[in-house]
Amino acid sequence: MNITVVYAPAPQDVREWLTQLPEGSTVRQALAHCGALQELADLNELLATGALTIGIWGRAARADQLLVEDDRVEIYRPLRVDPKVARRERFRGQGSRGAGLFATKRAGGKAGY
Repeated sequence: MNITVVYAPAPQDVREWLTQLPEGSTVRQALAHCGALQELADLNELLATGALTIGIWGRAARADQLLVEDDRVEIYRPLRVDPKVARRERFRGQGSRGAGLFATKRAGGKAGY
């Protein structure tokens, strides 16, 4: 079966490996067979510790999950900043008047309209 493995180590940098595996192969076997773990040593360390986040077509997957024909295995980077913290920082910089639902209002309108 044909499997695609995709990883983006940095923004605007996408790496893609196409590999053929026998029926009944797992995600871990796809990662080992395509050469991604040999090319990127830090991924191998993350996989060994269980910290590597993997998905199939955008849905979370385990390393021992079975693959089917034309699956796309995606390797996700760890988040650098918690999204909630980033939103709070943006809000703090913009202020309450420049963000959210009430950022723009009608001329002569009441607050919140």
